Amino acid sequence: MYTVLISAVGVLGTISGAALSAVVAARAEQRRGAAEDAALKRTQKHELQVEHHRWRRERRHSTYLSFLDAMGAADRENQAYFHRLRDTPAGELPDEERLREIRRLFKAAEAAGHAVLLEGPDDVADAAHELIQRLAALTRDVREYALAQGAAHDGLDDLAAACHENGMQYIVEHKTFIGTARAALDQVTEVA
Repeated sequence: MYTVLISAVGVLGTISGAALSAVVAARAEQRRGAAEDAALKRTQKHELQVEHHRWRRERRHSTYLSFLDAMGAADRENQAYFHRLRDTPAGELPDEERLREIRRLFKAAEAAGHAVLLEGPDDVADAAHELIQRLAALTRDVREYALAQGAAHDGLDDLAAACHENGMQYIVEHKTFIGTARAALDQVTEVA
């Protein structure tokens, strides 16, 4: 009987030890699974952030390029008209159709600029705003020159000088925008 009791206690001890080991192993497995899940979630979040930043950079690049294309089209048409005006004798009426086309191209460039303002970052948006303002002044100057030439106004040389000066400032603002946009596109964003 004593032997049976010792055997029963031994069996109970073995069963208790096995049960305790199973509980400890299950808890360890739960912790390992939770740690793996947390690591997987962190990895997925990081990959998602990296992909978002890549998408954002590509979108900005496309937006900046569209803006520069629109600005270039408006500037080229404006310049071509100014050069034609310089070769035209005073008293000839302005080409209203061409002035409307310059205005349409400027408005398209301004709309493309709104996308840049939205995409940012702030320094690129500020540079885009300055470039738009400079082109607005330049197209206004060419329009005033065309109207003054049509009226055979005496101050054409002063107006031509203003157009030239604004044209040079436009080039400066254009270079500033490109440099600022390039720096923004090259910037490495820290992903947490």
